[in-house]
Formats: sequence, C-alpha cells, structure tokens
Amino acid sequence: MAFQLLLNVFLAFTWMFLSNDYSPLAFFKGYFFGLVVIFFLRRFFHRRFYVYNVIAVIRLLMIFLIELIKSNLSVFKVILSPKLKMTPGIFALETELEKDWEITILSNLITLTPGTLVLEVSDDNKTLYIHAMDIDDVEQAKLDIKNTFEKAIKEVSR
Repeated sequence: MAFQLLLNVFLAFTWMFLSNDYSPLAFFKGYFFGLVVIFFLRRFFHRRFYVYNVIAVIRLLMIFLIELIKSNLSVFKVILSPKLKMTPGIFALETELEKDWEITILSNLITLTPGTLVLEVSDDNKTLYIHAMDIDDVEQAKLDIKNTFEKAIKEVSR
C-alpha cells in the first residue's frame, strides 16, 4: 500500500513538472491521473489497490463512531435510571485476528467504547477477556464485536 501511495504522489509531482504548473490544482489533477494509471496497472502489484484500504479505514472509523454513539446512549440511559438494573460481566472473546497490531486495534476500539473494557489478552493472542458494564446476552455481544470491529479490521488488513 505504501509503495502505491508513494508512486501516486511521484506521478502527481511528475505531472506538475511536465505541465509546468505548480498549483495545488495541478497536483490534484496529477494525483487523479496517477490513480487511474495505478488502477490499470494494479495486477503488477503484490497487494490490492490501495484505495480499497483507504475506503476500509474510513468504513472502520464510521463503524467506530456509530458504536461510540450507541454505547454512549446506553451508558447515559443506565446513569439516568433511578434504579441500577445493569448486569455487569466478564466474557472471553475468541478472535480470528493474527497480527499483533490487529489485536491491538481491536482491543483499543473495544476499550474506547464506553461500557466495555479489555482486561487481558491471552498469551497466544487468540482470546480477549472483556468486561462489560451492562450485558444481557454474552453470545450476542461476541457476535456484535465480531461482525463490526473484527470484520472491519480484517477488511483493512487483508
């Protein structure tokens, strides 16, 4: 991905120099034409077209923002209720992620979401122990994490 991005920037600067126009508009035109060239030459690269990764990162950020808002509302509801009707719990989440940075991102996204906290990661990096402030169904919570955060992280990294 980094090679494709650097190649695209190099093509944009080459476009600027060849057209003898050093404005930001010329850079963006060159960047766009470089993007088209890289798209047509994508079969010669070992990794997929880098724009797909950029879109996957944006999708991951949007998923995180949506989950952040939903969890903030649920924590707000618990705080404002006159009687505490929450069921805290700790559960183990088996993850399919393999790389250390993927597991770190997943742990951080879970911890940054209010109401949940990653307590520990197992020695083999396959199990995350998560504390949830209010959990009704453990299996549903596991499926939610797998279908949102874990799936989006896989899209970014693969």
